[in-house]
Amino acid sequence: MLLSMTTEPEQQIGVGTQDAFQRLWTPHRMAYIQGENKPTGPGSEDGCPFCVIPSKSDEDGLVIARGQGVYAVLNLYPYNGGHLMVVPYRHVADYTDLDEAETVELAAFTKRAMVALRAASGAHGFNIGMNQGAVAGAGIAAHLHQHVVPRWGGDTNFMPVVGHTKVLPQLLADTRKMLADAWPATL
Repeated sequence: MLLSMTTEPEQQIGVGTQDAFQRLWTPHRMAYIQGENKPTGPGSEDGCPFCVIPSKSDEDGLVIARGQGVYAVLNLYPYNGGHLMVVPYRHVADYTDLDEAETVELAAFTKRAMVALRAASGAHGFNIGMNQGAVAGAGIAAHLHQHVVPRWGGDTNFMPVVGHTKVLPQLLADTRKMLADAWPATL
């Protein structure tokens, strides 16, 4: 047991009722909670970050790889280190709106993401999926994106289970470079 958990709670001015819990402050998450950079409407001209990212440099946009119809980008609010998304350049909301070439390239980029994540970080498994529509949990429902979340044996520890907090051991810029360097040209 942690030594600090066996002593009386310290005075915690301004954080609510005193208790035995330690606090891990993550103020950067407030941007996500408050909807910063969230589109104001359904159109590509309504502030869609997935439409803006391709105009940025790879480093500034956290872009890992670019294809003809899709690109791979790190998630700004990752569930795990290396959590990335495969996104069509075209502003479409539904998987059925993709044309054949976009569908094929989205699948190929998903496979390449898995290869890169295994090579760069030794991922043991993956959660892969899309949330179609706001009611299904899509944070940005107006622009389709597929999540690729690497997983490792034992990666669910007390922090997410008890503290509802993920600890990410690497800066996003460093993760982007690591994955871009491991991205396979072809399969």
